[in-house]
Amino acid sequence: MAVWLLFAVLSCVLLPDPVFGITRHYTLEIKMHNVTRLCHTKSLVSVNGQFPGPKLIAREGDQLLIKVVNHVPNNISIHWHGIRQLRSGWADGPAYITQCPIQTGQSYVYNYTIVGQRGTLFYHAHISWLRATVYGPIIILPKRGVPYPFPKPHKEVPMIFGEWFNADPEAVIRQATKTGGGPNVSDAYTINGLPGPLYNCSAKDTFRLRVKPGKTYLLRLINAALNDELFFSIANHTVTVVEADAIYVKPFETDTVLIAPGQTTNLLLKTKPSYPSASFLMTARPYATGQGTFDNSTVAGVLEYEQPKHARRSSIKNLPLFTPVLPALNDTNFAAKFSNKLRSLNSKRFPANVPLKVDRKFFFTVGLGTTPCNHKNNQTCQGPTNTTMFAASISNISFTLPTKALLQSHYSGQSNGMYSPNFPWNPVVPFNYTGTPPNNTMVSTGTNVMVLRYNTSVELVMQDTSILGAESHPLHLHGFNFFVVGQGFGNFDPNKDPKNFNLVDPIERNTVGVPSGGWAAIRFLADNPGVWFMHCHLEVHTSWGLRMAWLVLDGDKPDQKLLPPPADLPKC
Repeated sequence: MAVWLLFAVLSCVLLPDPVFGITRHYTLEIKMHNVTRLCHTKSLVSVNGQFPGPKLIAREGDQLLIKVVNHVPNNISIHWHGIRQLRSGWADGPAYITQCPIQTGQSYVYNYTIVGQRGTLFYHAHISWLRATVYGPIIILPKRGVPYPFPKPHKEVPMIFGEWFNADPEAVIRQATKTGGGPNVSDAYTINGLPGPLYNCSAKDTFRLRVKPGKTYLLRLINAALNDELFFSIANHTVTVVEADAIYVKPFETDTVLIAPGQTTNLLLKTKPSYPSASFLMTARPYATGQGTFDNSTVAGVLEYEQPKHARRSSIKNLPLFTPVLPALNDTNFAAKFSNKLRSLNSKRFPANVPLKVDRKFFFTVGLGTTPCNHKNNQTCQGPTNTTMFAASISNISFTLPTKALLQSHYSGQSNGMYSPNFPWNPVVPFNYTGTPPNNTMVSTGTNVMVLRYNTSVELVMQDTSILGAESHPLHLHGFNFFVVGQGFGNFDPNKDPKNFNLVDPIERNTVGVPSGGWAAIRFLADNPGVWFMHCHLEVHTSWGLRMAWLVLDGDKPDQKLLPPPADLPKC
């Protein structure tokens, strides 16, 4: 079988490809780049000198060889968010979980094949807070000749949300870690790197989507923001949701979309049949449930209709500008209703293969807590009290990153002292999770993993806690898609709630928002050997320790075993 090679440095013109997959070569240069936003110029870590980074385009079935070259002083690793990485865990990217980071002046080739996936995903740095500026879209097209299960759009437009810090994000998290308090918030949100006209000194940095009347556009939304779920709406327009996390969904219309960090959502926008005498803002701002600091500002782009040739430019500039009405900042009711609308297609072409038989049932708590102040000379901390620092945990264990990658330790048989294979199935000390918080808010620390046999079917209930306040947590699982079979508020009831689980057409995704003051139940099949990170995609919570890892053992057959590590795998 002939293999076509395509060499590119990202902004390439893709050659026609056959039905079978091809090998696509990309190079990502991590380098410093000067960027000006909000009348503030700073040197930031970028991909190929672009902010956001350039888009990767591939088809289902393609093999990707992506060489990442590190030219910056920071160590770097790149995660291909949502890619299943079947037996290719060495290419997943989270630092100290599947690889040691790429050091300054070094490079690493991420080698993986896209199996059974098509849609919108993204890549981002996966070490410290570097993903604040190191991110970009991944567009996975269906195999050649395979249509979308919805009308073919006139045009496809990636729209990636981010956050802009006038300060260095690495300095922001270092300061928070040092003081034990909450980190400073960002100075703006962005659409494709642009804050838009609602911020001071930012009107020229506005994303503009120019459309034609009577056409259908596919908007590929990606939330790459560090710390906030976002509401998004287009004034005087409705959209149709057709995909979430690169999984087709039963289409439904909505005026507003909720998208958490780590999630992607594809929308069909049907433009008005004739030229309107107006332009329309596209805005996004946070859905925030926690009691910590957050940015309440709004990013905006402009939807503009291409006017007839006879229209005067002066009249176009003076068109009225309509603004959408977004839900309230803490509208948990809207969040729950929107989540419940998401359903898998569950068609013959796209079945929802929900595990009906469950081998292992787990119950994890997720939430905030405290650790003792580590300052010397009786200095106080800036956490919940002057003797404590903010922390976060899963089942009251705040995950400590090892000094060597967990996957390397496991594969080499040198895991002793690197991690503990005894993550608890249930909380060690049960309590009223959404009631009055317990007096003891301290968390334990450790590098604990949950070990699963190959092909184990898993049901996991994740319960938010009210310790330091109830809060929504977008949990991301590496290496797998999962089905969200149930969600609810209050404490999960193991006797009553499973009776209402949706085992027919639940949404399949890689990142789920655990409701504020509630719970989410997921099911997945552990059919991918390796070590797989699971963490909150609010970066501040990950930094505080809301993370853990699953270790899936090899199966008996050759195609059920983790492949050997590549020769250029970075060393610690």
